[in-house]
Amino acid sequence: MFLKRYRRVLIFSIPAVAVLAAFLFTRVGRITVSAETARVRQELFSELRPVSLRNCSLKRFGHPRDGGYLLCDNLLDRVRSGYSYGIEGRDEWGCDLARRCGITVHQYDCFDLTRPVCQGGRVRFHAECIGAEPAQSDGRVFDTLAQQIAANGDGGKKLVVKMDVEGAEWASLLTAPEEVLADIDQLVVEFHEFDSPKYVQTVRRLKGTFHVVNVHFNNNACSWLTRPFPAWAYEVLLVNKRVGELDPDAPPTVLAQPLNARNIGHLPDCQASW
Repeated sequence: MFLKRYRRVLIFSIPAVAVLAAFLFTRVGRITVSAETARVRQELFSELRPVSLRNCSLKRFGHPRDGGYLLCDNLLDRVRSGYSYGIEGRDEWGCDLARRCGITVHQYDCFDLTRPVCQGGRVRFHAECIGAEPAQSDGRVFDTLAQQIAANGDGGKKLVVKMDVEGAEWASLLTAPEEVLADIDQLVVEFHEFDSPKYVQTVRRLKGTFHVVNVHFNNNACSWLTRPFPAWAYEVLLVNKRVGELDPDAPPTVLAQPLNARNIGHLPDCQASW
């Protein structure tokens, strides 16, 4: 899902920035970034190079456009609980997962308190958001991944987690305990932006536990200003090394993956290759 209320100001500022950037580009011929920013972007882009697994049958869960994410369908049988962060009143992904696995999927959002209905699946809505530490802001409750899992009695269970929380993913995952990450069989994240060294640190930390299996760039965030990234929002599937068997001789799945549908059907696509 894309540009929810976590960043309302950004919704209005991005078009203005894009127009200004286009104007400057026509006047001065180019837009440059600092050498340090370019280095950080390239490091993060390189870290996100996907690999192929011998034992992953990819399947799309959720909406056919924005709100749909890929999982290794055949690696879901041991999962005992699911977490879907940032649902904005709808959660086709969580509902599909609940029906597929026969588990409860815990849905989190503290901005849109609409409780989605899931016919044939068990879901439980929590009026909370995820963060790096417990907090309250403007009446909204934030808590950590570890504490939310523990509060639901899911400690030690094998999990599937999806996050689309408009930037809060970075600190939430960087501070998550290793033992919590170890219990997540598959982690789907829509990451946002790329210019902080902490983002590189976060991805490198995650790669200690997970394989990067699929990367899909959100075509509602395409920009030539974000190179080498074709867009500043991108969905990443991470599969725990405990369950995913690396196939080092196969090409990356992202390069020819028809399941990676455009988020916005009428807009041009913008994908990357490594």
